Amino acid sequence: MPSPNPQALEFMLTRRSRPAKTLQGPAPDADRLKVLLTAAARSPDHGKLEPWRFIVLQGNALQRLAAAVGSCGTGLDKTPDEITKAQAAFSDSPLCVAIVESQKDSAKVPAIEQSYSSGAVCLALLNAALADGWGANWLSGWASHDRGFVEGQLGLAANERVAGFIHIGTERIVPPERPRPDLDSITTWVSS
Repeated sequence: MPSPNPQALEFMLTRRSRPAKTLQGPAPDADRLKVLLTAAARSPDHGKLEPWRFIVLQGNALQRLAAAVGSCGTGLDKTPDEITKAQAAFSDSPLCVAIVESQKDSAKVPAIEQSYSSGAVCLALLNAALADGWGANWLSGWASHDRGFVEGQLGLAANERVAGFIHIGTERIVPPERPRPDLDSITTWVSS
């Protein structure tokens, strides 16, 4: 017989990301963030490879990244609006955690499963922050896919990539509920 956790299920049924542009300080301090990172690190990880790592970005680091996004975007022929939006994601953020997918050689665990694990860590950190009462949002964006940016600004190795940027802070406004998927249109039941 299952042992339900109604509060956890209610949270999952009502969770809602908070738009990064609506977040402000304060953000979790280092001790509180370690709790959230610990929760995220409990994500499914086939083979116990830990094919991911965290980079905590705050203060001047976020301002430096915002400036670097501007240079990167100009070099990639991004529009001024695209550049401004990408810069604001960093400059306006009170705290950001980059989840870095760091593939490990494994005969048993395919690369795709390591990518799935990295995505699970992103969602787990997002949900841990929300469950702890913070506003949080999972972003990526064009700069996260530019090798020059991620290697030069975040120090990623050639075999690493950004799985996501989790922005965490205090929400200024509660966003409205958004439409959710129609479960019947995306579910197939197979019994034989």
